[in-house]
Amino acid sequence: MTDSNIETIHQNIHQRQSIGQLIEPAPNTQQLEKAVQAALTAPDHHRLKPTRFVVVTPELRAAFGEHLAKALADLGETDSAQLERVKQHPFRAPLLVLALTTIQDHPKVPHFEQILSTGAAVQNFLLSLQAQGFATMWRSGAVVESTWLKHQLGLNDQDLISGIIYIGTAAKAIAPRAEIATQDFLKNWQAS
Repeated sequence: MTDSNIETIHQNIHQRQSIGQLIEPAPNTQQLEKAVQAALTAPDHHRLKPTRFVVVTPELRAAFGEHLAKALADLGETDSAQLERVKQHPFRAPLLVLALTTIQDHPKVPHFEQILSTGAAVQNFLLSLQAQGFATMWRSGAVVESTWLKHQLGLNDQDLISGIIYIGTAAKAIAPRAEIATQDFLKNWQAS
């Protein structure tokens, strides 16, 4: 790998930010496939492959909004304004992808490692989409805790809806991320 390639990779990582205003275009099937391939290279102890992705296509956003409202009601929300508001969430972007974690009982792979594997997979997914010219927002919210919604997605109670990823093109340019000083986050271990 050349120094130029390494610099390009680092620039892509440093430029990644969550973008709240997303418009068309969204990735096509091939671009999305490329991002999923990148996601599936994430660290994965014993190759359990706990991560799944579910695409909510543009024409199904209204139906998914109805599911979000039912999920919120399942959690005890009774405020009709909140239930109506959540129905509009899928329209924040032209494409949504749900990141799911299917938890498996394994003698050598604790549940937290499987959850971390999905987190790494989602990061690879986001970085791949960004490298292809798209912007994203990874959200969760109370709805991801809904057992009703989990079951609608074919998940078991212990499984996780690890996030709703909103995908499109940034509606406007955003300021670059400020450089973070690493000294507060990187230390050498000292033997006691």
